[in-house]
Amino acid sequence: MRSVEEQQARVAAAAVAPRPVRVAIAESQGLMCAEEVVTERPLPGFDQAAIDGYAVRSVDVLSVGGTDDDGLNREVSLPVVGEIEAGARTPSRLQPRQAARVQTGAPMPTLADAVLPLRWTDGGQSRVRVLRGVRSGAYVRRTGDDVQPGDVAVRAGTIIGAAQVGLLAAVGRDKVMVHPRPRMSVLSVGGELVDVSRTPGNGQVYDVNSYALAAAGRDAGAEVNRVGIVDTDPAALREVVEGQISRSEVVVIAGAVGGAAAESVRAVLAELGEMEVARIAMHPGSVQGFGQLGRDGVPVFLLPANPVSALVVFEVMVRPLIRMSLGKRQPLRRVIQARTLAPITSVAGRKGYLRGQLMRDQDTGEYLVQALGGAPGASSHLLATLAEANCLVIVPSEAEQVRTGEVVDVAFLAQRG
Repeated sequence: MRSVEEQQARVAAAAVAPRPVRVAIAESQGLMCAEEVVTERPLPGFDQAAIDGYAVRSVDVLSVGGTDDDGLNREVSLPVVGEIEAGARTPSRLQPRQAARVQTGAPMPTLADAVLPLRWTDGGQSRVRVLRGVRSGAYVRRTGDDVQPGDVAVRAGTIIGAAQVGLLAAVGRDKVMVHPRPRMSVLSVGGELVDVSRTPGNGQVYDVNSYALAAAGRDAGAEVNRVGIVDTDPAALREVVEGQISRSEVVVIAGAVGGAAAESVRAVLAELGEMEVARIAMHPGSVQGFGQLGRDGVPVFLLPANPVSALVVFEVMVRPLIRMSLGKRQPLRRVIQARTLAPITSVAGRKGYLRGQLMRDQDTGEYLVQALGGAPGASSHLLATLAEANCLVIVPSEAEQVRTGEVVDVAFLAQRG
C-alpha cells in the first residue's frame, strides 16, 4: 500500500503549467502574472491637484497665521485668475500673488507648487481670502510619485487582484501575460447513474460526482468542462476520453475504480497510455487511479463512485495538481492545529481525512474542532456532513483513536458565503 505522500509526489511530477497567454486585464483577476510589467510613463504623468481647492505659490500664503511687527495677524487675499478642471489640456501659468481654482486631478499651473484646501479659505470666486497657509508640495501629486519610467508595476509570479488590475490600467496596459487556468474535464461512469434533469428509476441514482467535482475544480482555479455521464461501451468511451485529453490539462473520471464497469473503463484507458489503480494508505478513498494518457501525457485521475470519497481524493490529490499548474507556490491547503471536542475514530494504517467543523474559543483564541460523520465506514457516504464541514481533520496513519482534548492537524476548506 502506497503512502499518501508517495502518491502526491507521483501526481506532482506530472504537473505541467499551460503556456502563458495574453488576456485583457479585465479577465486577468485571480491569475498569476507571467511577465514583468515595466512602466513606460510616469504615474501620475503630470503634477496634479490632490484635492479641490486653489493652486497657489506657497511663498505667497506661508505667512498666514503669523503676526506683523505690531502684533496684528497677517491676512492674505489673492485674485482668482481662473478655474482648472480635471482633464484640462490647455497649459496655464500662475503669476506671483495669484490663485487658480482647481479640481481634484486637475493639472497644476506653472509656478504653482501647492494646493490650498477649500476649508482653509473663504471660498471666494473672483478673490479668495486665505485663512491658513500651506507649504510647498502640499496636496499636490508630483509627476512619477507612484511609478517612474522603468519601474516594475507588476512582477512575474504575482497573483493579479483588484489593486494589480487598477495599476495595470493606470500605467496604460490593456492586456497582460498570465498563466491561464488549466482546463479540466469531468466524466462520470456507472450504469446506475441518471442526470439530475431526469427522475431516477428503480436502482438508479443521480449523477452527483460530475457536478460536485466540477464545482471543486472551479474552486481550485480550473476552467472546467463537465462532460457528465459517459457510456462505457469501449468504442464510445474511447472516443470521449480521447476528445477530452486533447483539449484538457487534467481529466477526472468518477466511478472508475471497483466493479465490472470500472474494469472495462480501465481496459479502454490502458490503450491510451499508462494508467495505474492502486491502494493508497488513506481513508476515505483508498482505491484510486492515476496515469498519463495521450501523446502529451495528460494527467488522468480515476476516483471512487462514492461522492464523499471522490471529493476527498480530489482535495488530497487533484486540487494540488491544479494549483501547481496555476503556478501557486503553496498548492496545499493551509494546515493549523486544533484541539478535539470529542473522540475521533480512524482506520489504523491509513491517513484519515475526516470531515469536521472548525471553530475558535473566543476567550483563549484556541482552535477547536468537531469531527462529523461518526465512525469510518458507517456514514462515509453522507454528502450532507461534507456540506456542513469547513475543514478536514487529518489523522496520522498510526492513530486509530484520537481522544477528546488531543491536538490534531486540520486543513481549512474554502470559506462559504
